[in-house]
Amino acid sequence: MSEPTTTPAGAGQLRTLAVRITEDLRAQLDIVAQLTGRSATEEIRLALEHWIEKTKADPVILKKATQVRAEIERKAQTERDAIAAIFGVDDATADAEPESSPRSTTRRGKPASE
Repeated sequence: MSEPTTTPAGAGQLRTLAVRITEDLRAQLDIVAQLTGRSATEEIRLALEHWIEKTKADPVILKKATQVRAEIERKAQTERDAIAAIFGVDDATADAEPESSPRSTTRRGKPASE
């Protein structure tokens, strides 16, 4: 489960993550936190940040990330092409605001020209 938590300005939004761990691992975490003077939560956050940095440098992960990104781009292009085929718009015209021609109406919902 995760819940948004407010943080000081500029720190970003924190979310709660529940993780199940063994009693032995929790005891070790608590000892490390006690020895460092940090909370168990801070120790977990630091460990995750370190692990993510290490993972980002892994050549196998980098190759997979490149492949996943390419697949995302292919899917996005397919969806852009589908929208263009349906609505006759392309990337250049999709950002333009649609033209609207509001018609004035009478109280009964009929155009004023009738």
